[in-house]
Amino acid sequence: MNKPLTRIQAMNSSAILEAALEVFAAHGFRGATLDQIAEVAGLSKPNLLYYFPSKEAVHEALLAQLLKTWLDPLRAMDPLGDPKPEIMGYVARKLELARDFPRESRLFANEILQGAPRLRAVIEGDLKTLVDEKAAVLTRWMDEGRIAKMPPVHLLFSIWALTQHYADFDVQVRAVLGEGHDPFTEAGDFLDLLFDKLLTP
Repeated sequence: MNKPLTRIQAMNSSAILEAALEVFAAHGFRGATLDQIAEVAGLSKPNLLYYFPSKEAVHEALLAQLLKTWLDPLRAMDPLGDPKPEIMGYVARKLELARDFPRESRLFANEILQGAPRLRAVIEGDLKTLVDEKAAVLTRWMDEGRIAKMPPVHLLFSIWALTQHYADFDVQVRAVLGEGHDPFTEAGDFLDLLFDKLLTP
């Protein structure tokens, strides 16, 4: 069993991951270097290597942290709750994540676009298991007539696409909307309307 990190170790590890997020967001995985990450973190490269033995290890730690954050709202969808508010609450939480963690969203999107070389096992394992579990809940709600019938996994795909788009394509969204618009407020209003209509039996 690994020993718990000391306060200094926890601070340094957190600084490295924050610096790595900045560097990967700016340069992509291939363009990022450990030297750049160490410089942004305010640490020496040997000190960085004490915590993470390679660039791949830093990247994998970031992705694992991100995936947990991204999936927590789906895990929180209550099978015993009222279906429509549960689903629309999930949509709202996903949009909030896109607003509050845009760099993380783009990091995940870039990993997927590259074929998920560092996340494939998680996607095919834990993620698929969670999606299958929630799809079964959605199917039960549909069979009970509590929400409209539709392919449950594609419903989840649509939620991911319609929320993370606002982070991954932020520049495009803001350019097309023009000045004086708050993309996330407007998106929230639109998604409420859309899913209210979509889910009504």
